Amino acid sequence: MTVSEIIIYDFSKNSSQKWRQTNDDVMGGISTSAMLSNSNGYGVFSGNVFTENNGGFAMTRLKTNIAIDESHKKIVLWVNGDGKKYQFRIKSKQYMRFWYVQSFNTTNKEQRIELNLNDFYPSFRGYRLNKGNFDSKSIEEIAILIGNKKDEKFELKIKKITIE
Repeated sequence: MTVSEIIIYDFSKNSSQKWRQTNDDVMGGISTSAMLSNSNGYGVFSGNVFTENNGGFAMTRLKTNIAIDESHKKIVLWVNGDGKKYQFRIKSKQYMRFWYVQSFNTTNKEQRIELNLNDFYPSFRGYRLNKGNFDSKSIEEIAILIGNKKDEKFELKIKKITIE
């Protein structure tokens, strides 16, 4: 652990019960997902994405209250994936209607994925907004979303999420 590291969430120390699901059923879709803790200290975000009924995404989200400064440059995910592409999302204020988004690809092996904070771009319902990239001093909500415009089963195991 580096001096400036902030642990956002460590599944080996916390259960998944604070995570909430928001799937495409909010707009008529039929995708399903869950975030559950397993006995190996992972949070497992899994489910099925279906594109019918204008659907096509599943998301798990967590309210946070994290202050950051200029020494914090990146979000780091320790994951074991399924070879699929996901988005990591952040909000500087919970009431914001849009997210700052960055995509990442997974493999079927343990990975340490680094996402530079200044590379998160603003997005609303899949559309990039004409605003600057993330530059806030706080993160009040995070999320992981899968929405690859196809029907697919998914399973992403997350060990922990930090800011460095």
